[in-house]
Amino acid sequence: MGEVAIRRALISVSDKSGVVELASRLAKGGVELVSTGGTARALRDAGLDVSDVSDATGFPEMMDGRVKTLHPAIHGGLLAIRDDADHLAAMDAHDIKPIDLLICNLYPFEQTVARGAGREEIIENIDIGGPAMIRSASKNHGSVTIIADPADYPALLEELAENDGATTRAFRIRMAAKAFARTASYDAAIANWFAWGDAYANPLGPDALGATPFPETMPLAFRREAELRYGENPHQAAAIYTGQSVATRGIPQAVQLQGKELSYNNYNDADAALELVAEFAGGDPAVVIVKHANPCGVAQAPTLLGAWQEALACDAVSAFGGIVAVNRPLDGETAAAICEIFTEVVIAPGADDAARAAFAAKKNLRLLLVEDLPNPRRPGLQLKTIAGGLLVQSRDNGAVSPQDLKVVTKREPTPQELADCLFAWTVARHVKSNAIVFARDGATAGIGAGQMNRRDSARIAAIRAKEAAEAAGWPQPRTQGSAMASDAFLPFADGLEAAIAAGATAVIQPGGAMRDEEVITAADAAGIAMVFTGMRHFRH
Repeated sequence: MGEVAIRRALISVSDKSGVVELASRLAKGGVELVSTGGTARALRDAGLDVSDVSDATGFPEMMDGRVKTLHPAIHGGLLAIRDDADHLAAMDAHDIKPIDLLICNLYPFEQTVARGAGREEIIENIDIGGPAMIRSASKNHGSVTIIADPADYPALLEELAENDGATTRAFRIRMAAKAFARTASYDAAIANWFAWGDAYANPLGPDALGATPFPETMPLAFRREAELRYGENPHQAAAIYTGQSVATRGIPQAVQLQGKELSYNNYNDADAALELVAEFAGGDPAVVIVKHANPCGVAQAPTLLGAWQEALACDAVSAFGGIVAVNRPLDGETAAAICEIFTEVVIAPGADDAARAAFAAKKNLRLLLVEDLPNPRRPGLQLKTIAGGLLVQSRDNGAVSPQDLKVVTKREPTPQELADCLFAWTVARHVKSNAIVFARDGATAGIGAGQMNRRDSARIAAIRAKEAAEAAGWPQPRTQGSAMASDAFLPFADGLEAAIAAGATAVIQPGGAMRDEEVITAADAAGIAMVFTGMRHFRH
C-alpha cells in the first residue's frame, strides 16, 4: 500500500513525555484514540476523548496490568492486511476494528537495572505486551504506522500534515525498521541481565544457574549517538555508539564546552587518557598526555601545574597535538600552561572560570568535562572484531599492591624505588606492548611502546629521556636513578641491560620467563633491585 490514512490510533506508553500534545494533535485531526491504563488517564486528564483497550477486548486489565493488550481484538487490528479479502472477512466476523497507528514505548527495563533496583522490580519492568504490539505493527507496516520513540512524534505530525492525515510507505518502513531495532535492543538488554546481572544476584547463585561471562549467544545492543566526520583515515566512515544502559560514564557522556566535533581518533585517544588518569583518582594532582593512544608523559605533583610541567618534560615533542587528562578540576594557571602548546583535547572533572577563559582563546581545542573518573578496577567485557568472528575478553582490571611483589634480587628496593616501580607499573599497563616505562619521583622519564621486542622498547624509552634532558638542559637524563617497568617478563637479559645502561636502579616486571635466573643474575651483578609482580599487562 502507498499512503495510509490514520483514522484510529492505539496509544500505550511508559515514557509519557510529549504524548498529551501528540494525542491532542491527532484528535484535532479526527483520529479516534484508544489507550491503556495510566496513558488513558493522562489523556483524559488533558480533556481528550479516549476509549479503553478493555472496551475493545471485552476483558478488563488484570494481573497488575500484566495482561491487557494480548488479545485478538488488538493484534488482529494491527496485523490485518487491509487489501486482503480473507483478513477483512475475519475482522468483520469477529468485530475487530483496524488500528492504523500504534504509539508505544516500553517499560524502562534498562534504566531500572542501571539504578541498581532489586530483582523483583527488574522482573516487573520486563515488558511483554509492548514488544508484542510493536512487532505486530512493524510487521504489518504496509498497513500500520508504528512510532516507538517519542523523539519521532514531530516527524509523525509533519508526515501527517504533508499527506492530508496519511503516512507514506517510505515513512512506515523507516519507523518499522527503527521499532524492530528497539525491540531487539530491549531483548538484548534482558538477555544480558539474565546472563551477567541476575545470575549473580539470584538467590540460587551463579553456579546453580550455570552462569558464565561468555554466554552461548551474546546479543549486543548499542545506540548511535553521532556520525563522525570520518574514521582513522578520511576514506573511512565512522560513528559513536553507546550501550542502552550506561553503568560507567566516559568520553561519550562528557560535556564538551568548546572546540570542533570529536573525531574517531579523538574518541580513541581521549578514552586512553581518561582510563589512565583514573588510576590516580583521589591521589595527588596528576596529568596524563596521550598521543596515538599511548601515554607520552605522566606525572603526579603537589600542584596540577607542577604535574603538567613534569609530564610535559618527559617528551615535549610527542606531546604536540596530544590529548591531556587530569584527575581534578583545572585551574587557570594550569590551563594557560597547557595552551602554550598545540593540544587537541583536554579532559577534566571540572574547570574553574579562569581555566575556561584560558581555553576559550583556543577555539579549536576541545574541552571535555566528565562527572567522575571511571573505576579502573570495574568489571566488564572488551570486544574486538576479526575476520569471521568476534573476540571477547574480560577487562584488564588486575592490579598489584606492595604486598604482592616478590623481591628476587639480593638488594631490596628502597622505599622511593618501590614507589617509582609501582608508578611505572601503573603507567605501563596503559602502554601498547611491548611496553617499557622509566619513572622517577612520580613522573615518567621515558616511554617505549609497541615494539616487536622488549629491548628496542627499552632503548627507545632511553633515547626519549636523553632527548628530553638535552632539550631541558639537564646534566643527565631522568632515567638515571629511575625505576623501569616492563609490561611482560624480560625473556633475555638484553632488555635489563638496556635499562641498566639508561641508569635505572630498580626494575619491576611480571617474571616467569625461562631465563629468569639469567636476568636476576645480571641484575645482581649491576647492583640493582628487581621485583616480580606475577601479573602481566599485554595491551594490543
